[in-house]
Amino acid sequence: MSEKEIYGRFIDWMNQTWWGLPEADELMPLIMARYTPEEAALLTGIPFSGRNLEELAEMKRMDPADLDLKLHALAKKGAVFRTVRPETVRYSLNDSFFVFYRSAFWSGRTDEDSKAMAPLMNKYHLHGFMDQYAEVHTKGLRALPIEKTIQDTRHILPYEDVVKVLDAQEYFSVSTCPCKHRKNLDPDSPNCRHPTEVCLHFGRLGQYIDEHGLGRQITREEARDILAQAAESGLVHGVSNWQHGVDTICNCCKCCCLFLEAFHVLRHSKSLDASNYRVRTNPETCEGCGLCVKRCPMEALRLEDSPEARNKKGEVAVLDPLLCIGCGVCAYKCPTNSLMLERREVIVDPPRDGRDYINRFMADRQGKSQS
Repeated sequence: MSEKEIYGRFIDWMNQTWWGLPEADELMPLIMARYTPEEAALLTGIPFSGRNLEELAEMKRMDPADLDLKLHALAKKGAVFRTVRPETVRYSLNDSFFVFYRSAFWSGRTDEDSKAMAPLMNKYHLHGFMDQYAEVHTKGLRALPIEKTIQDTRHILPYEDVVKVLDAQEYFSVSTCPCKHRKNLDPDSPNCRHPTEVCLHFGRLGQYIDEHGLGRQITREEARDILAQAAESGLVHGVSNWQHGVDTICNCCKCCCLFLEAFHVLRHSKSLDASNYRVRTNPETCEGCGLCVKRCPMEALRLEDSPEARNKKGEVAVLDPLLCIGCGVCAYKCPTNSLMLERREVIVDPPRDGRDYINRFMADRQGKSQS
């Protein structure tokens, strides 16, 4: 079988799950940079849900020890998910969203394979790969308000309280932000000025990332420090968009985040899902400094002349409420505390868990295909 046929069969298999590989000029070069022909052949047919090593060995007609050696190496590349249990080892094939948007760049490596993938992935992102999210109502990340930017915390829900989200976790790891790293590796993209080791992961995912060299284990206190550093830098806390079993808090910038870029460049109707909060401005104390305008990742704030202004410029910050995602990035650094987050009139609950999220995603995609 030729290499083209091997990769073609592998692409067909990867298209069997929730996130596909649409045709584009970048697709085949990207696949070839990520997988060798031998790896593509081995992974074709590996289920996307966990299977015992012995079951996979029988499927592939291989010795379990030999297969474990090969799949363990692929887990270190982020191509498969490996879980060790007392009685066996389980593997599952990671889907294309996981592989290209996440695990390919988590480690922060600058090897030749990573350098080859980065520009291809940046182009593929704009040439069809992200289009799968264009009509989906529930995005993969939800804005998590920065601590201390909510005016009235009496009714904050547990899934929107960053402290409670962290308190619910037992295992913490941090990785390089894959969005920032692939931009920084691309000679045609401007380097990101924000800190890059800011992607937090929890539980089973956090342990997988640590054990396979895709990131490192950290303490709860270190996780808090990273969130504080991200808030200072103007990054949006983007949390897994479900209530239970949260496994990730990204810290997203306008210049690199796949969801923010989808909004600003690809013109999707949404970026991250908004929190249940919205910025409230106080024109009487606003100095018109414009810092909030510079920090807002959604370009939801602008300075305008106002008769309510009490500053020498006569300008105050004005909000476009339809654009605000309630992240608190603007309010966090306001020198006069003229911006705070207040609860929206209509509360929208995120999916219950990851399974519920995928069901909503697939329902949206199916509805689009039938329209």
